[in-house]
Amino acid sequence: MLFTNLTRHTEIGANCYSLEVAGKKVVFDSGLHPRERGQSALPRFDLLRDDSADAIFLTHAHHDHLGSLPVLMRRQPHALAWMSETTRNLAEVMLHNSVNVMLRQKEEFELHDYPLFSHREVDQTVKRWRSCPLHQRVSIEGERLRPDEPAEVAFELFDAGHVLGAVGVRIEAEGKKLFYTGDVNFEDQTISRAARFPEQDVDILVIETTRGDSPTPNGYSRATEEMRLAQALKTAFDRGGCVIIPVFALGKTQEILAMFYEFRRKRLLGNVPIYIGGLSTKLTEIYDKFAHTAPRQRPDLQILDQVAPFVIAGKSAGETQLQKSRIYALSSGMMTENTLSYTFARRILSNPQHSLFFVGYADPISPAGKIRAAAPGGSVVLRDGEPPIPIQCTIEKFNFSGHASRESIRAYVNKLRPKKIVLVHGDPNAIEWFRGTLSTDLPESEIIIPLPGIPVEL
Repeated sequence: MLFTNLTRHTEIGANCYSLEVAGKKVVFDSGLHPRERGQSALPRFDLLRDDSADAIFLTHAHHDHLGSLPVLMRRQPHALAWMSETTRNLAEVMLHNSVNVMLRQKEEFELHDYPLFSHREVDQTVKRWRSCPLHQRVSIEGERLRPDEPAEVAFELFDAGHVLGAVGVRIEAEGKKLFYTGDVNFEDQTISRAARFPEQDVDILVIETTRGDSPTPNGYSRATEEMRLAQALKTAFDRGGCVIIPVFALGKTQEILAMFYEFRRKRLLGNVPIYIGGLSTKLTEIYDKFAHTAPRQRPDLQILDQVAPFVIAGKSAGETQLQKSRIYALSSGMMTENTLSYTFARRILSNPQHSLFFVGYADPISPAGKIRAAAPGGSVVLRDGEPPIPIQCTIEKFNFSGHASRESIRAYVNKLRPKKIVLVHGDPNAIEWFRGTLSTDLPESEIIIPLPGIPVEL
């Protein structure tokens, strides 16, 4: 087995990895870097010979795992892309939205090579996507296999618990089993249920490390955090303000809406108006469509019907007036420039009446990350060349991450006890924590940190 990290840096960026085994080559994920533009946002596809891949596995539909898939499939014209049925539906919406974003960026930043792919190419790419059920062994050629049926290279998908449709992938070849987790969560969320991963028979584990530098606070529980959020909302409304919550359109929006439904049901939240964006609405429709067929909590909950959020989209977004006792759960979660959350948050930063609530991960150098790191009563520079903006609104931070805690990942790896552990999808500090900790826990296991672009013999 020859494993190559096709990301450009050791970080959470454009996730993409190749694996050569038994004369076959497969690719795990095909992301787009959220902070970069143009060719530098792509993985190192130049290290992957054109038309050499036999299969592509997409673990879920977040852009850091999905966003360059049409470019990869253009260069790998004979490879099918495998994913869950839910991800297949979500990914199509996400990629078409990405084309629209790139068309806007082409004009704003004069990017001559944008868009990196077109709506037409997305439509053509979708024709080569394939879905298969969880826990079904499948040959690399696409034939369903019995549990004990031999195959040159076989794969199997497992529920990853990160967002709806997210999977991990187990590859079997030459008497060995490699498991690639993608993004994982081992705890139940409001909608997504905890991962159902294999707990034995894995020789090589390739695992994400996102939260390696974030210890879980003593006494933390999701139930306690939910109560803290409900109380913070009440306090904000009593003050006569509104609350803006930056969220990812996929995953976090649906989790927060389901949480608000539970708050209303338990009389922790009145029937206050809730606003979401257009992309979030399209993705929530898919969550509702697969409520009974995809692994999830509360399959009876039809989010759009029972929460009934209002939609802010198009030209009306810039004209929307902020009003008191309203919740604006808007993407993007990192408040990327020119997104709804960025635009709305800028309008309240210097207003002590309103509140800004963070509920998940934010890249430290993103606008959301900069605001989170600012001192209380301080200021923040959101865009180069602009003057600092005084921060006078109330800022609250809550932990509803869709990624597994470092403690739960450690527990899983210790239970699995693989011969080799490959650490990916993390900033250097996060990866280093896992390297040191797992080396102590499992001295007989080999810990591998694959440098970008350098093949590793497994």
